[in-house]
Amino acid sequence: MNQEKLNSIIGKNIKKYRKLYDNKDIHMTQEKLAELINVSVSHISSLESNKSKKGISISNLYKISKVLNVPIHKFLEDDTNE
Repeated sequence: MNQEKLNSIIGKNIKKYRKLYDNKDIHMTQEKLAELINVSVSHISSLESNKSKKGISISNLYKISKVLNVPIHKFLEDDTNE
């Protein structure tokens, strides 16, 4: 698997789990997620739309997994073959 494919999988999963985030007090928008992990909204947007050439750091992926309460390995799962 090449880096571009991995970035695409991670981005799709960030979007998927952000939208599945279940907390009655918080609607997890790209803006809210960016604020909680201290990155720009455009960074989250580019990750989710696979427009980021640099991908995501392990540190930021870890922060996202904690905020969304999703194990980090779930962001690496490719469900396109299911």
